[in-house]
Amino acid sequence: QVQPVESGGGLVQAGGSLRLSCEHNARMRAISGMGWYRQAPGKHRDLVARITTDGTTYYGDSVRGRFTISRDRNTLYLQMTSLKPEDTAVYYCNVKITPTVERTYDYWGQGTQVTVSS
Repeated sequence: QVQPVESGGGLVQAGGSLRLSCEHNARMRAISGMGWYRQAPGKHRDLVARITTDGTTYYGDSVRGRFTISRDRNTLYLQMTSLKPEDTAVYYCNVKITPTVERTYDYWGQGTQVTVSS
């Protein structure tokens, strides 16, 4: 089973940077997509960025131009720059695998807290 584990969160001042990492054990050929989501207290989980199997990236409007998603074999990254207080949230790594044409599974990490102070 895929077990994503996030790391790299912390407390930073507005304008600062953080790099989040997500280690996972999924086979590259089984991955259909990966992404980062975030959830602030009392709010729903929002898509931050995703990367497709061909390397195409997508960014949410609120982070475009400030965040960069990338990956290697067993790690998904999110480089965050120019952080704002509204970026404060728990950030979750998502790995989607499609082992068969009939099955698709989403795996989530435990989340890592990012807090941006003003």
